[in-house]
Amino acid sequence: MQLSKGQKIPLKENFLTIKFERPSSALEIDVAAFLTQANGKVAGDEDFVFYGNPKHNSGGVTHNDDDSIDIALDKIPRHVEKISLTATIYEAEKRRQSFSMIRNAILKIFGGQNEIATFPLENFTVETAIVLGEVYRYKGSWKFNATGAGFSGGLAALCNNFGIEVKDVAPPPPPEPPKPKINTQREKSSSQREKIKIPPPPTHEETPQPKKVELRKGQKVSLVKKGKELGEIVINLNWSQPPQKTGFFSRFTNKGIDLDLACLFELKDGSIGAIQALGNHFGDLNHPPYIALDGDDRTGAIAAGETIRVNGKYTDRIRRILIYTFIYEGAANWEEAKGVVTVNCPGSPELIVRMDEYGSRKHTCAIALLENVGGTFSVEKVVDFFDDSEQMDHAFDWGLRWTVGRKD
Repeated sequence: MQLSKGQKIPLKENFLTIKFERPSSALEIDVAAFLTQANGKVAGDEDFVFYGNPKHNSGGVTHNDDDSIDIALDKIPRHVEKISLTATIYEAEKRRQSFSMIRNAILKIFGGQNEIATFPLENFTVETAIVLGEVYRYKGSWKFNATGAGFSGGLAALCNNFGIEVKDVAPPPPPEPPKPKINTQREKSSSQREKIKIPPPPTHEETPQPKKVELRKGQKVSLVKKGKELGEIVINLNWSQPPQKTGFFSRFTNKGIDLDLACLFELKDGSIGAIQALGNHFGDLNHPPYIALDGDDRTGAIAAGETIRVNGKYTDRIRRILIYTFIYEGAANWEEAKGVVTVNCPGSPELIVRMDEYGSRKHTCAIALLENVGGTFSVEKVVDFFDDSEQMDHAFDWGLRWTVGRKD
C-alpha cells in the first residue's frame, strides 16, 4: 500500500520495522524516535531513542545503523501515547543543506518480514528535519499516520519541540558516572565520524531564514517555536474584485464576490466546531477554542482582508484546524478572486497559500490544514473545492451538523 500525506492505517502486526530509504547522496541523515505522552512531550530523556541512546529501557523501540527503527508494540510503556519517527540532516545549517536536495526518498513500514506500506517523501524546501510518521494509540489499538511534516533547526529544534533540552556544552567526564544518560556527543565506529556535539539551534546570523515560503499543494511546513510556546498565529485572506463596469446595466452586473474566511477546529478534548461570520461564530482567543475571527470584509476592497488568529499559548490543547473560505455572494469565479492566504507566526517565515486552481465552479474551498505535531503546527496547502461546507466536513471527517444560515 502506498500512503499519501495524512493517511492513517491500522497496525495489525505487533513487531514493526520502519525504515527511511533514499538514493545515495552526500547528505548525512540521522533517524530517531520520540516516545511522547498525551501532551506531546517525552516524560524524560530515556524516551528519546537515537544514535546516542539506541534502545529504549522498555525494549520497545530500537535504533538501528541502517536508518531504521524497530518497534515492539507490546513492550511500549503505558504512558506513551505516540511514537514520532524523525529524520534530520547532520550539520545542515553549517553545510547549507536541506531536504530539498534529496529526491525519491521513501519511508517503508514492515510488519515482521513483510512490507505493509510505503510513504514517498517529497515537496520539501528549506526543511532540515522531518517528522516522517507517527505510531499512535487509538481506542485500544495502534495506528500509523503518514505525517511528512518539515522543520527548520535540525535535531536541536526537534528535541526542543518534544520537550528535550539540548545544550552545546560537553560536560567533563566524571570519574564514576552514576548511571547512563543521553549525552550530547555522537559515538561512531572508526570508519565513521569521531565524537561531535549536537549542534545548537541556529542563530539568525548563522542561518538566515527565508522571509517567505510559498507552499505547493500537499507541501507541509512546521511553524518554529521561540522558547517554550508559539506566538500568535495570524492567518489572513485577501482577494480581488473583478473590474467594475459602467453604464446603465452596471447596477445589475456589478455584483462582486463576497468571500468569507472560516475554519473548522478540533481540540484535544474532542470538542469540534466552526469559526465563521455566518451565524456570528467569531470564536475567542483566551478561552476555548483559542481561535478568533477578526471581522467580515464583504467587499474584498479592505487592504487588511479577513483574519483568523490562533493563540499559540494553547497549542497543546488544539489537535487540528482546517482553514477554508466560501463564496457567500457572487459567482464562483476563483480566477477573478485571486485569493491568497498568508500564515504568520513569530520566528517562522511567512507562509503563502495561493488559491490557484481556477477551473472549479464550486462555492467552498479548503485552503490549508494545521495539525499539531510535536507541540507545534504543521501547515499543509490543501486547496480542494467542494459544493458546500457539509461536503467538505465529510471529506475531512470532522463530524459537524450543518444547517442553512444567513448573515444579519
